[in-house]
Amino acid sequence: MVHMAMMGLLTSVLAPVLVLAGQRFVPWQRVPASALITLPVFLVLHGALTIVMARQEFPVVVDTALHAVLLAGAMWFWLPVLRPGPGLPEPARAVYLFLAAPSLDLAAVVLIILGDETGGLAMIVGMLPLGLVAIAVTWRWITREERLAQQQEVGA
Repeated sequence: MVHMAMMGLLTSVLAPVLVLAGQRFVPWQRVPASALITLPVFLVLHGALTIVMARQEFPVVVDTALHAVLLAGAMWFWLPVLRPGPGLPEPARAVYLFLAAPSLDLAAVVLIILGDETGGLAMIVGMLPLGLVAIAVTWRWITREERLAQQQEVGA
């Protein structure tokens, strides 16, 4: 259960924190990360690693390598949303995150179906910050649009 919760937090908290923290040192804009590619590829990677790692024990070296692959994939997944510079427009960022949140939970649903109810639910709880970021991005987009509309009314 703790392992699955930590895997969820690795994807929903640690990866975006590392992307944001690395903005001074890592040229993220050079990393190809089209939302149309990152989302489906990461969904498959996340699902496969989650299910395999929950169902089978691996030696520490292999387990660590699999977690590193998951973390790298999660950081790549977050780039369309967090990359410095113009990147995706806010509406596209919101849609990207709102599509990703339930889709990434599908691996946890598979675990629940396979009998690992606590592990699956722990992963879903660990992934909740992703939904919160989706709400924050949407809220920022809505308030910015409202502010621009008010400025246009005043200017007209």
